[in-house]
Amino acid sequence: MADSPQVVSAKVALRGRLLAARAARSPADRTAAARAVVAHLRPHLRGAVAGYVPTAEEPGHGALVDALGREALLPVVPPSGRVLAWARGTELAPGRFGLLEPVGTRLPPGTLAEAAVVVVPALAVGLDGGRLGRGAGFYDRALAHAAPDAVLVGVVFDEELLPSVPVDDHDVRLHAVVTPSAGWRDLGVARRP
Repeated sequence: MADSPQVVSAKVALRGRLLAARAARSPADRTAAARAVVAHLRPHLRGAVAGYVPTAEEPGHGALVDALGREALLPVVPPSGRVLAWARGTELAPGRFGLLEPVGTRLPPGTLAEAAVVVVPALAVGLDGGRLGRGAGFYDRALAHAAPDAVLVGVVFDEELLPSVPVDDHDVRLHAVVTPSAGWRDLGVARRP
């Protein structure tokens, strides 16, 4: 699951720019973006849902978990390794890396296959479905467990929807993206066979 040196270099440079821009956002801008993202997502959250708990810099912070609902699967970072477990519930506590995660019963990685919609964190999404994450590969590993017909949707700020992002063969492509201003956008990526 190693990227080519050219892709690694391109990802590192893009991540640096995107993280700096996120850090510079005002709290008011983040709050407005969270409300908009949730309003755009809600009509598409049908059936079983999986999502994540956004950090303070991510779009959706403070609003996404409640919008996903109490039965949504949320990720649990394991004490070691890079394969996410899952849990349900909106009672959260700090886990590995200080990330908030549900305190409920830990469910195995394959539980993600129950979700019809998987809301995925991203630093950027390309119009071709490419996704740039933070670089540890947790979500590429996790999404291998998603149902073949599940809708994989990324959530990014408006300027983080790009014509393309650097990806390699193992990177999982998304089917849709949500931004605060443009809302839900289907990306035309075929579901897995």
